[in-house]
Amino acid sequence: MHKECATLYLVKSVVLCPSTPAPLVFNLVLAATIDGDFLPDEPSTLFHNAADIDYIAGVNDMDGHLFTGLDVPTINSHLLHTPVNDVKRLLGSYTKEKGLAGMESGFLTYSSTWGTNPDQETIKKTVVEIGTDYIFLIPTQAALYLHANATIGRSGRTYSYLFSEPNRMGGLVLPYPSWMGADHADDLQYVFGKPLSSPLGYWPSHRDVSRYLIHYWTNFAKSGDPNRGLDVPATWPRFDSNSHQYLEINSKMNRDYVRQRLRMRYVNFWGNILPQLSLLKFL
Repeated sequence: MHKECATLYLVKSVVLCPSTPAPLVFNLVLAATIDGDFLPDEPSTLFHNAADIDYIAGVNDMDGHLFTGLDVPTINSHLLHTPVNDVKRLLGSYTKEKGLAGMESGFLTYSSTWGTNPDQETIKKTVVEIGTDYIFLIPTQAALYLHANATIGRSGRTYSYLFSEPNRMGGLVLPYPSWMGADHADDLQYVFGKPLSSPLGYWPSHRDVSRYLIHYWTNFAKSGDPNRGLDVPATWPRFDSNSHQYLEINSKMNRDYVRQRLRMRYVNFWGNILPQLSLLKFL
């Protein structure tokens, strides 16, 4: 809930200050933070304190849309062209500490699946993928690996997920294009049972995914194991640094929705390739 409140405050600040530079995420300094005595050290060094605590972390597949839709507004219109230079500009903002080499390496990574003539939907989706990875997925994956490694020989369990139920307004209401996945905070209505309490506003498939999330989260809250208790559509495996398994959650899911190596090409870029560029600069 704290994260959502911080996001709402952030959006409000941008409305009041239209001259705020892009990308939007850089203005998170305006949000509340907790440090000092509450967090006595860098969070990445403190996971040994949670080695006996069960842990679930994940992202929505288009978590960054809320932010990148303001950074690159053309992605939300099928009538407006999103130039490739906008992809490079956004990447350059996120990799600016590494200079031109950072942007070029990032663009090479994110355009590697484009082919020779990418269509506009591909380019627009890539913008959202970049924002989703940078703001949400990469930090979450880093936390999952830190927790999983800290629990070796201890009792804590680690679980990873990707929520991919498409936004129900996709293609119907601005600013949601027809190709929309799950935007930032889209999962909350399902976790808290809105499709079950307000059935006329949702399809049966929405009620299905709401039950799935409620069952997984309830089981986890009771036992530390999302599979133990209420019925679930797939057995959710533990995450570790060897198998890299995670669960993709949506209304169509079944046992085949256990996946591996979530966006590893991009996790490797942000976690390994990009940091090495800064080292090369000083050799």
